[in-house]
Amino acid sequence: MGIKYLHTMVRVKDLDASIAFYKLLGLVERRRTESEKGRFTLVFLCPPDQADGTADVELTYNWDGDDGLPSDSRHFGHLAYTVPNLYEMCQTLMDNGVTINRPPRDGHMAFVRSPDNISIELLQEGDALEPQEPWASMENTGHW
Repeated sequence: MGIKYLHTMVRVKDLDASIAFYKLLGLVERRRTESEKGRFTLVFLCPPDQADGTADVELTYNWDGDDGLPSDSRHFGHLAYTVPNLYEMCQTLMDNGVTINRPPRDGHMAFVRSPDNISIELLQEGDALEPQEPWASMENTGHW
């Protein structure tokens, strides 16, 4: 048997804030592991129609903190998800205080960051949406 994708793991500083962010994206909690001995919690989230474990993001929360986390997780890259309506998703995120770092000016792609500075690429499912305001004229904020 060859190599098989399992999941993407990201360390998080505030488990509740991170779970809330990924749930805004539409992910659901698939499973959770609490390790009293290791003093950590693992939470696996996925899109609702991929609850078979083929598209998990694993949030790793160390109970005693994790001072070793870099201030900018750019070495990681990003997580990418398709969404049914990119404009609606970006509006939902903005309404909940999430900065849209790279707005969906083209109706095809946007980037946001999680509470732990993880870059998230959002791609319009199927064909790009027609450009529309306020997105078409919105400037980038920060970096992605």
